[in-house]
Amino acid sequence: MPTPLKAATTLAATLLLILTAAAPARAADPTTVPPVSGPLNTYNVSDVYVAGVSSGGYMATQLHVAYSSRIRGAAVFAAGPYYCSQNTVAQALSGCGDNRYSTNVSALQAYTRTWASYGWVDPVGNLSGDPVYVFHGGNDTTVKKSVTDDLVRYYQHFGASVQYDSGSAAGHSWVTPYGTLGCASTAPPYLSDCGADPQNTLLRKLLGGVNAPNTAGLGGSLIRFSQNTFAVNGWANGLSMDANGFAYVPSACAAGQSCHLLVALHGCAQGVGAVGTAFVDRANLNQYADTNNLIVLYPQAGASLSNPNGCWDWWGYLGATNFPIKGGAQVETIMNMVRRLDG
Repeated sequence: MPTPLKAATTLAATLLLILTAAAPARAADPTTVPPVSGPLNTYNVSDVYVAGVSSGGYMATQLHVAYSSRIRGAAVFAAGPYYCSQNTVAQALSGCGDNRYSTNVSALQAYTRTWASYGWVDPVGNLSGDPVYVFHGGNDTTVKKSVTDDLVRYYQHFGASVQYDSGSAAGHSWVTPYGTLGCASTAPPYLSDCGADPQNTLLRKLLGGVNAPNTAGLGGSLIRFSQNTFAVNGWANGLSMDANGFAYVPSACAAGQSCHLLVALHGCAQGVGAVGTAFVDRANLNQYADTNNLIVLYPQAGASLSNPNGCWDWWGYLGATNFPIKGGAQVETIMNMVRRLDG
């Protein structure tokens, strides 16, 4: 008969084996390349897409809707429908986060159609058939699922082809195999590992197919460029944007091959000023960029008095009402980067 100590040791070893087998395997740290200062150049860009998380998800829809003639699809994590805030902080917090107020999605659709008739955003017919990937985690209490449900309804109303991933246990975060946090976490740097690869899914949706990522050494260059060059006022800090942005350019794209362009937008407290290059390095996009002829542009928001958490402007904190349409300061600054890259 085993002694109590031996039995306890055996039980502990058995439990360790069970837990180890049940836990998802965590990926090794991604290979990275150090940023090199330089200008944004023009490349042979075939098409443009946007992706974002949280405030970056809201900014992604603003870019997509305003410039749907140029931007062909979107991937949105942990966010709600276009113009959800309706230019008020109360609505942004209580209608587009907690959802204590209605998102008024039918009114948002009506705004979009009206603004398109004025030319403030591109014709809504451009959204028909556009690929859209939407992600919401089951442990995301920052943006409730009903809010993200309305994002899906918003896009479907205009005929977009939406793929909705709402089966994950993720918290409020960008989910990536290179996440430093557990799946259900909502904490800096808001990069969670859920044992899945949503980037494969979203790129397959946007591009129509995807090659396996490069898990060896990256072959491209990470360019650190001045955002002042593209800021509509010549001063990115004055737009609550960081002085520098980043772009990952695969060697094939630098050599002149036809390449896609993806604008990747971090969330609040996730820019370079808050977490360094964690989002740039761990979003699991550069790995796919190398094998899929994909340039990834990483614009950077920054903290300011009106925006202490370094969010993108999706509720009007810069003091202008045109933040979600053509002419919006951050929208146009990002589009100036896109125009440089795709000529």
